Amino acid sequence: MKVTVDEDKCCGAGQCVLIAPEVFDQRDEDGIVVLLEAEPGEDRHAAVREAAAVCPAFAIEVAD
Repeated sequence: MKVTVDEDKCCGAGQCVLIAPEVFDQRDEDGIVVLLEAEPGEDRHAAVREAAAVCPAFAIEVAD
């Protein structure tokens, strides 16, 4: 799995950080989400998919 975040689309809502804090974080200065792991382990795949599904800005892309 490969994960990307489109920073231009990100609205800083932070749901992804709550769902998968091992994979996503937010910058302090503007709240934009950044990746901690671009290729998370299999044990985190379900959480990453959930985070992408709840992103209100559709800024998270998941490729298998």
